[in-house]
Amino acid sequence: MRPKDFSLEAPAFPRRIRPPLKWAGSKYRILDAICKVLPHGNRLVEPFVGSGAVFLNTEYERYLINDVNKDLILFYKVLKKEGTDFIAYCAGLFTPGTNKEPVFYRLREEFNRVDDPVRKAALFLYVNKHGYNGLCRYNAAGEFNVPFGRYAEPYFPRKEMEYFLTKRNRLRIENDDFESIMRSAKKGDVIYCDPPYIPLSATSNFTAYSAGGFSETDQRRLALLAEETAGRGVPVLISNHRTEFTERIYKNAHICRFSVRRLISCNGSKREHADELLALYP
Repeated sequence: MRPKDFSLEAPAFPRRIRPPLKWAGSKYRILDAICKVLPHGNRLVEPFVGSGAVFLNTEYERYLINDVNKDLILFYKVLKKEGTDFIAYCAGLFTPGTNKEPVFYRLREEFNRVDDPVRKAALFLYVNKHGYNGLCRYNAAGEFNVPFGRYAEPYFPRKEMEYFLTKRNRLRIENDDFESIMRSAKKGDVIYCDPPYIPLSATSNFTAYSAGGFSETDQRRLALLAEETAGRGVPVLISNHRTEFTERIYKNAHICRFSVRRLISCNGSKREHADELLALYP
């Protein structure tokens, strides 16, 4: 009977750069843990790419990144297509004049209404960096509704966007359901899944970064699909909170357990250790 646990003793990929976007649940802080157990392969597939911290800080021949958040994916697609011209365009939204509350709400309203893809992608970066705590939240009408963040000088991620461009010729970008992406994977691919985490409590569910959220049924569907995909010769690594529920649904995977100091409360001053796990279906 094969062991179900594994350790973090293998060497990690070198860490290179932060993601260009703020993102709830970004994996930048636990890259060492992820990269130590992420299998080697020809292509990294990320069905829940989020901030992109993992694909940006690993070296594979090719990448497939996906997310259901259409605004996030539009940003990546426009950055890939328009390159340095888009970076220069975005820089014009990071000035003392645009870092004012009335301007923020005017530009947020424009973001919710505009159709031009370049303008919308640039405004997504703007509201991401100027909005409160980097949240990405929508109301029932699908409108971005994060309030003004009141930062002295929001950071413009020029070098991070430029680094993204170094990988664009190896990069395919999709906006689809995770199941479709995982079923398209072939031998030689490696899949890393970073789904919206199962909440630690009834008041800590921050999964509404896209319409519909991510239910326990979705969590089970992902676990079953990961096992099925590994059975086709494509390894799958999943990250999540460590709870009785996740321990149960990942029971057929190799498990690594560890603690991370992170914000787990709506109180911004309350940071505690949260138990996490990595589930590897080899």
